[in-house]
Amino acid sequence: MPWKMDINPLGSLALSAFVAAIPILFLFWALAYKRMKGHWAAILAVCIAMLISIVSYGMPVNLSVLSIFNGFLFGLWPVCWIVVTAVYIYNLSVETRQFEIIKNSLASISDDRRVQAVIIAYSFGAFLEGAAGFGTPVAISAAMLAGLGFNPVYAAGICLIANTAPVAFGAIGIPIVVASGVSGVDLMAISKMVGRQLPFFSIIVPFYMAVVMAGWKKAVEIWPILLVSGGSFALTQFFVSNYIGPYLPDILSAIVSIIATVIFAKIWHPKESWTFEHEAAATGKAKLEYTGGQVFRAWAPFILLSIFVAAWGVKPIKEVLDQLATFKFSIPGLDKEVIDHIGKPKAAVYAFNLLSAAGTAILFAGLLSIPVMGASIGTALKVAGKTLNQLKWPIVTIGTILGFAYLYNFSGMAITLGYAFASTGSIFPFFAAFLGWLGVFMTGSDTSSNALFGKLQEVTARQIGIDPVVTVASNSSGGVFGKMISPQSIAVATAATGSVGEEGNIFRFTLKHSLVLTFLLGVLAMLQAYVFTWMVPHWEQVVQTAVAATKSVAQTGMSQAGVNYLIGTFVISIFIVILSRIIGKGEVK
Repeated sequence: MPWKMDINPLGSLALSAFVAAIPILFLFWALAYKRMKGHWAAILAVCIAMLISIVSYGMPVNLSVLSIFNGFLFGLWPVCWIVVTAVYIYNLSVETRQFEIIKNSLASISDDRRVQAVIIAYSFGAFLEGAAGFGTPVAISAAMLAGLGFNPVYAAGICLIANTAPVAFGAIGIPIVVASGVSGVDLMAISKMVGRQLPFFSIIVPFYMAVVMAGWKKAVEIWPILLVSGGSFALTQFFVSNYIGPYLPDILSAIVSIIATVIFAKIWHPKESWTFEHEAAATGKAKLEYTGGQVFRAWAPFILLSIFVAAWGVKPIKEVLDQLATFKFSIPGLDKEVIDHIGKPKAAVYAFNLLSAAGTAILFAGLLSIPVMGASIGTALKVAGKTLNQLKWPIVTIGTILGFAYLYNFSGMAITLGYAFASTGSIFPFFAAFLGWLGVFMTGSDTSSNALFGKLQEVTARQIGIDPVVTVASNSSGGVFGKMISPQSIAVATAATGSVGEEGNIFRFTLKHSLVLTFLLGVLAMLQAYVFTWMVPHWEQVVQTAVAATKSVAQTGMSQAGVNYLIGTFVISIFIVILSRIIGKGEVK
């Protein structure tokens, strides 16, 4: 006998919403106040949520457990699969010392501290966010700036501010994938909407960083290079997110930004190089110690990653890979056993897309990167083991927090909170940004924030009569500004710069900037919801267009086109591997 959810089990919406919010409030307390490790906080929050779903909402125990299991499976595949493969490529680059070449190639461009911060913390940090995410950008870019002579605490704060605009598409688009999976809003529609919000801030953030570092007057002195850096990133971010998909906006935007900024820095330089007050002269510029071929070889694995992920986003390729190895099965005892608040059975079907998952594309890039980096099979296997060990607790955290999110959806607690938030009425889009901000502050992850609040955002938008793609996207976009004050992010930054114990100072340094930027995004979301409605990609239409396009391609030979594209992808990639080995010879210092 199916169970029907009750979204107001206590007879008072305010009281029911308060009870539904207890697990979220516990997460806030555990992470922000008690500084509990993320996996333990998530596990305890799931236990509390399960208890409330059973006792207060009357959900059968088996349905509660199966809901968590369903979310945990989604967390393992495809979410964690992407994280593991992306971090593997980065770790292999570090192990083979090819990453030293990447660092040197970036540090040798300018001796102006403002320019160094923009290139390393903003452009290169965005690249790392797109390739790996989960703390990697702040750790690496902050360590690089500290190595160049930046004050460690200052380096940490600057990198936390810089690591904002790319976060929504971080780790190969995983935050957007999760937002879609949890909310039910189309993946491409969310990608488009976020791509119509964050580019404005992608232009602002480099200027913002420069003002924070050197003041308004000194920031204006280098406005051309700030505009090139932020503008090239923003334009690429818009086009990729709107016309390719959510997997590559960060990587491609960062590559374009790095190339454009480096070329511009070679032909334009401020009249005077700016340094910190404690420095006698500009001494931060490093000498490029490697040949062009060696630099190309060091960057080749990430070029391969971009090629494969882009190819996997092409519909004919995805169709072929899905036909070859996609296994779908209903979750026994859960599928259509929950009747939602409008009387519709909730489906619980898990899709294991072995080949078409974005993580598999990254795996192929990683396998081809082994000869590029000159790694032995033993080294490659050692790094794989190290990566799995490094990510064991993040995997538990991601899986558990997604189980938490699915339980909220299947029990009706998310809908209860949605109805309660709908009481804010027409100003909810403004608060949607702050809800995402709060989620990232609590969990340290835009992915986890979208898992927690994605369905709530969708339900609330429908309650007040606006397109849910605005609020779901605003959750992800607003979340990026919570990253700079997240206890986890600050802990990563202090560890990377050797400034453990300065967490309080860094938090106070970033808090006001976090609030200002989130406020601006809330205003933008309000304008898009009610004034600039032409900016909103109505997601039902996006889905219909995608289905029509798929049928059209199928009629013209989808399978053959997909095979041809796949062959072309591997041919180009093998050419890059061979070229990098030929021109990239030499010892890494």
